[in-house]
Amino acid sequence: MDKIKVESLSDEEKKSLGVNSWPIWTKKISKFNWSYDETEVCYILEGKVIVTTSEGEKVEIKAGDYVTFPKGLSCVWDIVEPIKKHYSFRTSSDKI
Repeated sequence: MDKIKVESLSDEEKKSLGVNSWPIWTKKISKFNWSYDETEVCYILEGKVIVTTSEGEKVEIKAGDYVTFPKGLSCVWDIVEPIKKHYSFRTSSDKI
C-alpha cells in the first residue's frame, strides 16, 4: 500500500498545477472514517488534521501542506482545527 505523501510546494509549482482552480472542501472539528476510491491530491489552506491509516501510521497535516492520498487508502480523519483545502482527484494517467 502506498503511503500518504506530504510535501511543500512553491508558489510556482502551485500555479503550474492549477491548485487555486480546484474545488474547496471545508469541515469543522470532527472524527470520521474515510477511504479513497481514487488518488486525491490536496493543498491545505487552513486547519490541522491527524490522519491514521489502517496500518496505524499517523500523519499530521496542516496549512501549507500539499498531500497525496493514494487510491485504496482507508483511514480515520481526526480534524483538530477546522480544515479548508483545495482538492483534485487523479487517474493513474495524470501527472501529479
